[in-house]
Amino acid sequence: MKLSNSFFYTIRDDIKDEDSKSGNLLVRSGMVKKEASGVYMFMPMGLRVKRKIENIIREEMDKAGANEVLMPALIPSEIFHKSHRYDSFGSDMFKLNDRNNREFCLGPTHEELFVMAAKEKIKSYRDMPFNIYQIQDKFRDEARPRFGLIRTREFTMKDAYSFDTNKDTGEVSYQKMVEAYKNAFNRMEIDYRIVHADTGVMGGDLSEEFQAVTDIGEDILVMCDSCSFGSNIEVAPVKAMEFSKEDKKKRELVATPNVKTIEDVVKFLKVDIDKTVKTLVYNVDGEIILALVKGNRDLNDTKLRKLLGAQSVEMATLDELKTVTDASFGSLGPIGVNAKIIVDNEVINMSNFVCGANKDGYHYINVNIDDFDIYMYGDIVNVCEGDICPKCGGKIYFKKGIEIGNTFKLGTKYSEALDLNYLDEENKLKPVYMGCYGIGVARCMAAIAEQKADEYGLVWPVSVAPFTVGIIVINMKDNTQSKIALDLYDEFNKMGVDVLLDDRDERAGVKFKDMELVGIPYRITIGKKASDGILELKSRDGKVDGEFKLDEVIDFVKNI
Repeated sequence: MKLSNSFFYTIRDDIKDEDSKSGNLLVRSGMVKKEASGVYMFMPMGLRVKRKIENIIREEMDKAGANEVLMPALIPSEIFHKSHRYDSFGSDMFKLNDRNNREFCLGPTHEELFVMAAKEKIKSYRDMPFNIYQIQDKFRDEARPRFGLIRTREFTMKDAYSFDTNKDTGEVSYQKMVEAYKNAFNRMEIDYRIVHADTGVMGGDLSEEFQAVTDIGEDILVMCDSCSFGSNIEVAPVKAMEFSKEDKKKRELVATPNVKTIEDVVKFLKVDIDKTVKTLVYNVDGEIILALVKGNRDLNDTKLRKLLGAQSVEMATLDELKTVTDASFGSLGPIGVNAKIIVDNEVINMSNFVCGANKDGYHYINVNIDDFDIYMYGDIVNVCEGDICPKCGGKIYFKKGIEIGNTFKLGTKYSEALDLNYLDEENKLKPVYMGCYGIGVARCMAAIAEQKADEYGLVWPVSVAPFTVGIIVINMKDNTQSKIALDLYDEFNKMGVDVLLDDRDERAGVKFKDMELVGIPYRITIGKKASDGILELKSRDGKVDGEFKLDEVIDFVKNI
């Protein structure tokens, strides 16, 4: 590619409406252009990066034995009704009607269509296992698109689905995909972790996320300083704090004027925060419930939803609170309330604790579990940094992450909902066991940019860079410089090297800055010493920087 007659541009100043380093640099470097909130154009340079990422993914999927297909983006809404996911997507799904008033949606995901495709093949146990995948755009009406390409309304995803007769063979298929993912992300040189995650609207038996570790990201990764444990905070188990056994004391009502928070309680009553319990009120599928957690813990909505098998979990409004108690939020407690009470595991082990009395300006001290009725108990709180690792007893710490891939053991959820069955060896009809595997292509691009960019611009690994080598000519009017540049450009093209020639009539400084901003891995500068056969070779990461003979430069590029 010669820049003098190509569609190429860069932007000098930071982009005001980009809230991430990757988003800012990808727009400034001319890789992408924002068309609307969460909607981006891919320009020539950016499209090359995106396609290289797609090709890495495609190669690893093909090596793992998967077959590529392509599903339609326009899907009849009735399909999502059949799988009972229409309501789960809610307002996130783009919907439209055709001229016959039949409702369609722009595909937010494609499990249902893959099941329909699999029906064409699967009749007997002999027809499995197999895996099919696609690389295609998805559409979701995100309430808050942000972080450039990390959360958008239109995005390219690689989604794959494995089909097996049972859980055991399904595990083999699942591990093949995990290895393919590892290979793909390693080739992209992404620093990632594999963590347990919530299955969400996908459902199934297990979900694991491949998270790119970054300073930004919407996910909090829970890690252990002593073992390989990793989890998204949404599902990270909490090893409940152990409390020493105490003899039960008599419960007492005490006045606590103007005490509204746990911190106020601790200060006013001069008690340890580990002796306090806070009561939270939630609307769970239309029913008002109380959730009890230790004073210094935060409730985990995802865990509460799973424990109760609910669809929706939201904080109760003031009006909803009034249906179960006349007390204000700062004085809530479990005693004397006509509502189901859900208790965290840690609270179950506590004794003689402090909680609200459901009377403004009052709290109870020396409260115990048998002072009120418990509907259900379980792990319903967020893990904290410094907690004990549930796997090895080490210490928990947090990192932020960008979810670049996920894998699901779907089990028979979709096959049962959509009648995907097979005849086993005994001629009995059974549901197919499925796995699901996704990679966010543009998210990989953003993650690489976040992890590797420096103060000068993007730093692409060779495997995904738009061009491997960039040739800068200091003076195109100099016959020697221009001839060497054109000859070298032709030589690299013959070698199959992705090469960029900056033959623009621009100052050298402009060319250098553009090459750094765009993140080309290797830069060859042809200047005054070209007449002596000497060129400058510099790598974007700074590991190579010096003057070399022309033949040495060619040999170096051959060995990249």
